[in-house]
Amino acid sequence: MEALFNTLIDTFIDNHVGIAPHFLSKELAGHLRGNLERLYAKRQLKQAGTGNEVHAAINPSVRGDQIYWLDRAHDDPHENRFFLLMDAFVAHLNRTCYTGITGYEFHYTLYEEGRFYKKHVDQFRNHEGRKYSMILYLNVDWAEQDGGELCIYHADHLQHISPQDGKGVFFDSAALAHEVLPTQKARMSITGWLKKG
Repeated sequence: MEALFNTLIDTFIDNHVGIAPHFLSKELAGHLRGNLERLYAKRQLKQAGTGNEVHAAINPSVRGDQIYWLDRAHDDPHENRFFLLMDAFVAHLNRTCYTGITGYEFHYTLYEEGRFYKKHVDQFRNHEGRKYSMILYLNVDWAEQDGGELCIYHADHLQHISPQDGKGVFFDSAALAHEVLPTQKARMSITGWLKKG
């Protein structure tokens, strides 16, 4: 497990964006995808907004995904396995990189066909708690023509990341603007933030 964590950290150090192709096992990704698909079928996902609870706005022309927050109170066995994985990653990150992360929050994310999220940064203007953004993808057999890439705005180039099943992506929440390009089929992930303070 530490080798997997180090892949994410080392690629972050090298390129400001950590990528681990198989951060989630096929088994765990499959169970989490099943959870998300059931929630979607039951219409339990909510339209996502921009900003936080103090300044929140829903505007599908800017952000088109639907979300459902993960919560330990659900006592879902697969979410619990995910939380254990994140606990281990945060402990490793704090131990090896002295980041001082004290918590996290994650939600299921689903973009329906044609949806997108325009260029933005993840840290709120009125609250600096979010330190690192993480995305864990849940899409099987994703192809280039399916779109939905994560586009990262580096100072001198754009980086496009395909949302393939099990892939983990990790970057500074305040430093890198990014967007989700229009998707040609349902695009699923778990998205969240490692927090400090």
